[in-house]
Amino acid sequence: MKKILSSCLLIAVVILFQAHVPVKKAAKILVFSKTKGFRHNSIPEGIAAIQKLGKENNFEVDTTENAALFTKSNLKKYAAIVFLNTTGDVLDNDQQTAFQNYIHQGGGYVGVHAATDTEYGWPWYGKLAGAYFTSHPKVQEAKFIIKDMNHLSTRSFKDSVWMHKDELYNFKDINPDIKVLITLDEHSYTGGQNGDFHPFSWYHNFEGGRAFYTCLGHTKETYNDDLFLKHLLGGIQYSIGKH
Repeated sequence: MKKILSSCLLIAVVILFQAHVPVKKAAKILVFSKTKGFRHNSIPEGIAAIQKLGKENNFEVDTTENAALFTKSNLKKYAAIVFLNTTGDVLDNDQQTAFQNYIHQGGGYVGVHAATDTEYGWPWYGKLAGAYFTSHPKVQEAKFIIKDMNHLSTRSFKDSVWMHKDELYNFKDINPDIKVLITLDEHSYTGGQNGDFHPFSWYHNFEGGRAFYTCLGHTKETYNDDLFLKHLLGGIQYSIGKH
């Protein structure tokens, strides 16, 4: 009888403990895809792919092209903001201030492809993103060199060389503080203008927040590529704060 009572007491304690353990909410991200310049026709595929990644990896995904959502009270709901193929001047001064404060409060930034073709008149954004787009040759296959295979976004690569077809940006104003994950071998394709140092994906801690950028993501087909999706997922997880 004592053993039964003890067992019942233990079960009651466990149930009581579980009832008072707070349930950890899933992280929430905002995918922002406003364009004021060229508009990529792969944006719907990109949104769908990120939504699927969220369902499979326990984070919630909101999407918008409404820059009016860039307010202090709204942005604080999100663990990371994804600039998905944004182009041009997409935020006004107040929205820029809200986003800058969001990063300073520990927020995460993910830039995908044309995110570096965005906000040329706001140097702070260029430093956060890590560089600005200058030009690109035609879409073609090239040799990608995985420089860091230990980051969340590159752990799925089994080889340090990856042959892949995408739109290959040339960059200016490259932030010297970025931690380079992937570079391009300009000898493997036509039209490169950055020389021996041609970063294509990177990350860095920036003014209290976390920033990840990948230049991959131009074509619709990319969003069905398993290696790219794992790369993008790792970048999102890093920006959310996962290690």
